[in-house]
Amino acid sequence: MTKTESLASRDRLISRSLLRYAVIGASGVVLDYLLFVLLFNAIGLHEQLANAISTTAGITNNFVLNTLFNFRKRDRILVRFLRFYAVGVTGIGLTFVLLQGFSGWLGIDPNLVKAGSLPVVLLFQYTINKKWSFG
Repeated sequence: MTKTESLASRDRLISRSLLRYAVIGASGVVLDYLLFVLLFNAIGLHEQLANAISTTAGITNNFVLNTLFNFRKRDRILVRFLRFYAVGVTGIGLTFVLLQGFSGWLGIDPNLVKAGSLPVVLLFQYTINKKWSFG
């Protein structure tokens, strides 16, 4: 990479890696939701079991796609996956805390809180995954 290319990449507000991470994350959300609907509504699994399975599928989807197309690290796959999964579960916990605080305690519409939490959780997870899971 030339010095000019390096400066241009630093001047971007959103890096290509973050953009790829967001697109991959969106695919995981779609998979998670569709699988949950199938498992809960069509098959009749308990909602918590359906959620655990669908969330795990979404996180696994995101890990595989980030491994192949974004961070491109293929060593220590099990360690990287466990770290990535832990970050995913932490993101769920962060969303829970934000919903509890802003919706439960302050009475803000949960739909607004959830929408507002998405970029916060995305940036949190991207930063941790880039440095810890794929660093």
